[in-house]
Amino acid sequence: MSPRPKIGLDLTTILETAGVLADQQGIQEITLANLAKKLGIRPPSLYNHFDGLPGLRKKLAIYGIDMLYSRMADAAIGVSGTEAVLAVSQAYVNLAREHPGVYEATLLAPDPEDVDVQQAGEKIVELSVRILQAYHLEGASALHAVRGLRSILHGFSALEQRGGFKMALDLDESLMIIIKAFLAGFAGDSLTTPE
Repeated sequence: MSPRPKIGLDLTTILETAGVLADQQGIQEITLANLAKKLGIRPPSLYNHFDGLPGLRKKLAIYGIDMLYSRMADAAIGVSGTEAVLAVSQAYVNLAREHPGVYEATLLAPDPEDVDVQQAGEKIVELSVRILQAYHLEGASALHAVRGLRSILHGFSALEQRGGFKMALDLDESLMIIIKAFLAGFAGDSLTTPE
């Protein structure tokens, strides 16, 4: 029996479904055929929303980046300084835990130089620069700090997802200790003393 097309299927619904598939089965299982089957449509119908598998991967990457930004921005509301950095860091790692496939999609855009992908990512960079302002970081120094923070958060998330933390220690506590140690490095510099 052939799939029955869903009336009014929109890009948001398609991406949400692709995200669920990615989270449950892994990003490698995101194909037009698998997605169409899950949606109850024929694969060619997906071409109304994006250009083949590369188009789907691009849209899913942006969807994931937007989701990550939203979580981080929500975590930063009403807090500042170290508290903001810790809250945003926890939000980042939590998203990777709750949506491992979507998180992986954020790293696998077919063309990371694509303007749409870059614009989505720039929001996260700008947010990160803002939350690090308490450390008086400016220009290149701020961007280096953002790179460092992202490296810690991605590395922590990747190790956790691959079962790299076997000791009976609280992972969230480890994360907070690591982030505080990272921030302490800025506090020791007279140009980056926290407020």
